[in-house]
Amino acid sequence: MNFPKPHNPYGYFVSRLSKKKPTSEPARHARRALQNKSRLSLSHTVMALSILFLFLPLVVTVLYSFNAAKGMAWSGFSLNWYHKLFFGSEKLWTSFGNSFVIAFSSALVATVLGTLAAIGVNWYKFRGRTYIQTISFLPMILPEVIIGISMLIFFSAINVPLGMLTIFIAHATFCLPFVFLMVLARLDEFDFSIIEAAHDLGATERQTLFKVIVPAILPGIMSAFLMSVTMSLEDFVITFFVSGPGSTTLPLYVFSMVRYGISPVINALSLVIILGTMLIAFLLRNFLKNVAASK
Repeated sequence: MNFPKPHNPYGYFVSRLSKKKPTSEPARHARRALQNKSRLSLSHTVMALSILFLFLPLVVTVLYSFNAAKGMAWSGFSLNWYHKLFFGSEKLWTSFGNSFVIAFSSALVATVLGTLAAIGVNWYKFRGRTYIQTISFLPMILPEVIIGISMLIFFSAINVPLGMLTIFIAHATFCLPFVFLMVLARLDEFDFSIIEAAHDLGATERQTLFKVIVPAILPGIMSAFLMSVTMSLEDFVITFFVSGPGSTTLPLYVFSMVRYGISPVINALSLVIILGTMLIAFLLRNFLKNVAASK
């Protein structure tokens, strides 16, 4: 073969290799994803096992809510437990109503206070700002037993009778740091030049807060609110310490049934709660999509 004779004897090969068009980083990732699509990788296996581990108990719970027998032995399909749920479980619905009221009221208060605190800490510069951000981690790090005991000692010291009010205060206090950190993370991605533009157009701080900042971080606020509702609904340890007569929540009611054996009525209630949660998540998703589309 007759090669051209450049000054550099390796120039021909270098020039041939350099003619290949450069590939961008997203294109390389996309090509790699297509190559690995047909192969079962370790990450796919771990993800599938994790999903199975999380959802298999829910499937079993829903399945046995239709079991005619009370035990684990399957004896036929029946809607008996749903009939008892809706027509013979007044105490269960009372405890569920208490949990529902406390969860939404405490989550609402925690979301409002946590959102305002996150905006204030992120927007203003003041003494003790770093200290507030540091101590906000404490309720997330400390065990719930310590929080519950400290709440009980505090309410006893100020002579507040244990009941719905103390559970509400304890849950709002416990959920507040989670809302604060979630909204603060959302604000870190916020473009504050929009606020300067609003001020240039004559908007006051209140108008800027409710018409610019809050709509922009609304997805983070709603996520924090739903997380607070979930944490309040399932909390047992803190509620156990600060509850009083007539303030039994759903976790406390289920715990009281353990010594006599949990009825499959709880399985039926679990399916109702799962369907209700899915409906709320679907409606909230459509609401946020409509809000984003209207901007």
